Amino acid sequence: MAQQLWLLRHGDAEPHGTRDDHDRKLSERGVEQARAAGKALAALGFEPTAVLTSPKVRARDTAAEACGALLFKAVEFPPLAGGFDAAAALDLCGPEHGDRVLIVGHEPDFSQIVYDLTGARIDMKKGGLVGIRLGSLRRELIVLMRPHELIEIARQSDQ
Repeated sequence: MAQQLWLLRHGDAEPHGTRDDHDRKLSERGVEQARAAGKALAALGFEPTAVLTSPKVRARDTAAEACGALLFKAVEFPPLAGGFDAAAALDLCGPEHGDRVLIVGHEPDFSQIVYDLTGARIDMKKGGLVGIRLGSLRRELIVLMRPHELIEIARQSDQ
């Protein structure tokens, strides 16, 4: 199986200026988005070998909510707090973390990582999800889902 890198942008959060940026919490909508992302990933049969999250509260809480459905525990990874790039993302995909790594973090880092790895220009919404296949010769964007799509998959999996 080819390695896969999955990127989950944190869910909708409190407005800027509400509190220190590091401490901004998810809104109710953000909690719903995070839970839906986890349920959708589980419904799609995704089984992570590692889940790493930014230590910022909104990302950490997104990871915790999503991991509830995945029956997995996220680990804080401080470099994801900002300035994370494609080379660092590739470094996560290897023997230490396995072949299906999910990282939870922020923009504009994630859109740039997708571009640098695949050439695809995307608009990654809060609560959005991207999957990238990392082959030996090429990298391929395999999934781009917006929050409303993840919510719909999660709803259908509950039925």
